[in-house]
Amino acid sequence: MIPRYSRPDMAKIWEPQNRFRIWLEIETLACEAQAELGVIPKEVIPVIREKGNFNIERIDIIEAEVKHDVIAFLTSVAEFVGPEARFIHQGMTSSDVLDTCLSVQMTQAADELLADIDMLLVSLKLRALEHKNTVCMGRSHGIHAEPVTFGLKLASFYAEMSRNRTRLAAARENIATGAISGAVGTFANIDPFVEEYVCARMGLTPEPVSSQVIPRDRHAEFFCTLAVIASSMERIAVEIRHLQRTEVLEAEEQFTKGQKGSSAMPHKRNPILSENLTGQARYIRALCIPALENVALWHERDISHSSVERYIAPDATVALDFSLRRLNGLIKNLVVYPENMIKNLNQMKGLVFSQKILLDLTQSGVSREDSYRLVQHNAMKVWEQGADFQTELLADKEVLGALGEAKIREAFNLNYHLKHVDTIFKRVFGE
Repeated sequence: MIPRYSRPDMAKIWEPQNRFRIWLEIETLACEAQAELGVIPKEVIPVIREKGNFNIERIDIIEAEVKHDVIAFLTSVAEFVGPEARFIHQGMTSSDVLDTCLSVQMTQAADELLADIDMLLVSLKLRALEHKNTVCMGRSHGIHAEPVTFGLKLASFYAEMSRNRTRLAAARENIATGAISGAVGTFANIDPFVEEYVCARMGLTPEPVSSQVIPRDRHAEFFCTLAVIASSMERIAVEIRHLQRTEVLEAEEQFTKGQKGSSAMPHKRNPILSENLTGQARYIRALCIPALENVALWHERDISHSSVERYIAPDATVALDFSLRRLNGLIKNLVVYPENMIKNLNQMKGLVFSQKILLDLTQSGVSREDSYRLVQHNAMKVWEQGADFQTELLADKEVLGALGEAKIREAFNLNYHLKHVDTIFKRVFGE
């Protein structure tokens, strides 16, 4: 991931220093377990623990020759440890180190993302409560439908992100799996105790059947979860982009002092953050496809997944981390225009109350077909002639005869549409 869209806390998880540090810890813990089993002398453990180290430049030089990253790493470690290094990697295969390390890195990344979502949930809740009763136009197909509140929109985003948090927590649990089972995963050359020992100290659960590599359905689930979160993020971004359109202008990204919207047009205030989030979501979603394709490896293992994961693991987590932080700032600083919301709601001169009239007519004894015909006939005058809906209804003898003037006027009450807002908020946020 390019630095422009990287936060240091997430990016460092994928840096070589962190990766090799985890490799060294895995190898050292495995030695400790082997010593407990009597496979290697116990007196070598303090030496390995104290002298164990690596040099990244040296690893790169060795790998250029041997064309194997784990062997290059072990050679570098041996140069620090000395003769006792012969006991390192006893009975293990490269995937034991690589896969267990990747699981540690992915759980570290998941913890960062969970913290990001928690921050976003706080911001969404605060803004939802702030605008719980801020009336705005509800739209379906982009067309005015019936009144809602801006707080309900935000509550919907909150509920969705809460589900995403649950999904991510589950994906984290399923990816927090280690494997120290040796070639083809049979434990022929290493006791299962070593795996249990290493995993317990690395915060992982032993993979029940590793087949030499950890099955990639776990990884696919993780990346698909990130893709779902990105899609939810985009839903919020698209809503803001629509609401910021000049013809709507019900909400707007904060335009900071000194900010410029266009190199050509000085008047522009563009929804660049939301548009950026839409682009980020497209990229994150794309990365779940290779993760799904990684599931079908040959027999007990191949490395067709390896190169892919070196890209997608850092890129997907770094991109989503950056995006969630950006979205959090966007929500916290979002500028809301309640006056424009009311203005837009009144733009169609009462048409948003058409369903209430329809239902009142059916309740008064008019068939649904005739009720729909009467309401639509008067509604089309508003669309086509710019008439006032309530005025047209009051002038329609059939409607007036069925409902009476008071009933018609009563139907044009915003509070009718908002009477269950409290109920919805209790469902989302509790008492």
